[in-house]
Amino acid sequence: MELANINRVYFVGIGGIGMSALARYFAKRGVVVCGYDKTRTNLTIELEREGILITYLDEESSISVCFQKNHDDTLVVYTPAIPKNSNILNHFKSNGFSLKKRSEVLGIISQGMFCIAVAGTHGKTTTSSMVAHILTDTGFGCTAFLGGITSNYNSNVLFGKNNVVVVEADEYDRSFLTLHPDVAVVTSMDADHLDIYGDESHLHESFHLFAEQLKTDGKLFVKDGLPLAGITYSATKNSTLKASNIHVENGNFVFDFEDGYTTIKELNLAMPGKHNVENAVAAIGVALSLGIHPKSIKKAVASFKGVKRRFEKQVNTAKHIYIDDYAHHPEELRACFDAVKQLHPDKKLTVIFQPHLFTRTRDFADDFAKVLSTADDVILLEIYPARELPIDGVNSQMLLDKIKSSNKELCGKDLVVQHIKNKNPELLLTVGAGDIDTLVEPLKNALNHA
Repeated sequence: MELANINRVYFVGIGGIGMSALARYFAKRGVVVCGYDKTRTNLTIELEREGILITYLDEESSISVCFQKNHDDTLVVYTPAIPKNSNILNHFKSNGFSLKKRSEVLGIISQGMFCIAVAGTHGKTTTSSMVAHILTDTGFGCTAFLGGITSNYNSNVLFGKNNVVVVEADEYDRSFLTLHPDVAVVTSMDADHLDIYGDESHLHESFHLFAEQLKTDGKLFVKDGLPLAGITYSATKNSTLKASNIHVENGNFVFDFEDGYTTIKELNLAMPGKHNVENAVAAIGVALSLGIHPKSIKKAVASFKGVKRRFEKQVNTAKHIYIDDYAHHPEELRACFDAVKQLHPDKKLTVIFQPHLFTRTRDFADDFAKVLSTADDVILLEIYPARELPIDGVNSQMLLDKIKSSNKELCGKDLVVQHIKNKNPELLLTVGAGDIDTLVEPLKNALNHA
């Protein structure tokens, strides 16, 4: 199906971060957009305010009239997270509608465009958002589909006037293999999604296939140390692109960039942590490869406000500091903890963690426990199941038992705000990719009034 021929789009699972970006894109094109999701969230409320009709009832009768019958100009986009017994999904299947996964639609949109794709088991949302911001802020311009809400634009989709598209390339379900980028970045290849891949070798194989999709004269930027051939970057090694003189000033990370040709001194980044300096190095490398002037890049990096739920400071008073982060993999937790400790080395760290997926908790229980043991105080919520059914013996108690810390406990999600009021921590960190974000505002209010 060609983009120009699409006049109506229905999204099954419209509330997902990637799906909602596509919904906004098609709505901006003047296409009729409707959708279904199981739960009404802040994001779906925003989509409704933007004029998109959404139902929360998984019944054929709740589908908008113009999607009851199939038409040649109609596209149905679905997410693999939708159950196979979904009434709405099966209505479209049984009536011969054109069904595509989100990744396939990104492939259709990016065809014929200059495509910059950022992949990685973690770091891709921040890096792709940095790339998109640098291109937008410098006036170069781009359309962008991002896996998070950028704080600069309060959106997960940007609209550019040129033929450049920035895409967050998702490795889940091998989705990124629908893309054929001109420029690609691979931020990490740590074992994850083993429910899909089985083992790390198959995950690596998928990333190699992604790298092979690069256009003939394309550029591949690879984090130093990964088993891929490309232009290497790092914040800690002597790679092709590198950061040096990294230090903290007024809560920001300051560093120099060099690639053997260009040096940019005293870059100022508001997103803490060496891992974010690394993400910035990759984004700067992409911008330079497009011919953007170093002075413009430096200004853009300094004005980047980050991504919602990526090391987002919620409270910053004399009594309390509260940071919220999306980290849900052991390596992400480690990088997040390191950044917190670099910024606040003298404060006692209290962590509230919501494990995400039974399979991920099972596969990385020892690694999670090792990282969580480095916090001063650990509060575990129950596992957020997302698309999964429970697995015998895999629960938060199992993980808690592995944590080597005397200050550790389980807490119900409904009790955690009152619990924090009683504990009155000086430095609080919430981490997780489930629905822990619904606690952010209540915790913020509790600490601000403590």
